Amino acid sequence: MQRIRVATYNIHKCVGMDRRYSPERIGRVLQELEADVIALQEVVCHSERGGREHQAEFLAEHLNMHFRFGENRKHFGGDYGNVILSRFPISSFQNYDISIKQREPRGCLRAELAIEGSAPIHFANLHMGTSFFERRRQVHKLLADHVLDDPSFKGRRIVAGDFNEWLNGLTTRLFRSNFNSVEPKLHLGRARTYPGILPLVHLDHIYFDDSIKLRKAFIHRSRRALVASDHLPIVAELDI
Repeated sequence: MQRIRVATYNIHKCVGMDRRYSPERIGRVLQELEADVIALQEVVCHSERGGREHQAEFLAEHLNMHFRFGENRKHFGGDYGNVILSRFPISSFQNYDISIKQREPRGCLRAELAIEGSAPIHFANLHMGTSFFERRRQVHKLLADHVLDDPSFKGRRIVAGDFNEWLNGLTTRLFRSNFNSVEPKLHLGRARTYPGILPLVHLDHIYFDDSIKLRKAFIHRSRRALVASDHLPIVAELDI
């Protein structure tokens, strides 16, 4: 078995609770996590500007990690979506459209990670909608043969992201019936994790197949993380 550390973090376009734009601060929070694979949501990339304005590339270079970006829509001229950062080589990737008509475009980014001494792992990063009815339709798109329930993926899946579900709704029930999970109260010590300073609800989750074992999980609550975004990172150590 090999132990890896995974994390999920909605970086809020690198705008903190103090309304300051700082990819550098987000990069320092990510360094604190010491994670091998990270799912980032709400990432903005201005390809024509580069540098700190291409947040995916900037953060990947800051951490010396591989990255893949899944664009879901435009945001003030930039590409906006989800990013996977990985210390392991990324063999392939695909961005799936899980958008629902007349709602904000949403996506699920999946990457195949080449991990030495292990079969490849399929790591998925998603950001679901804010509407109850939107999520009901998205979860059926996700748990379909062409996205997360492809038979060739089973036994090697980790799914992380901002699920935007704070009650025990259909999305939570279906994911729990298909995966093991990091349980907020049991593994994280609290049921509420968002927003970071005064948490009211729990939105961010990590799910994984039965063949993958959870060693420990925690919410990263450093002083810097408390202001860097309106979410806090969730970290899990897994044996694969």
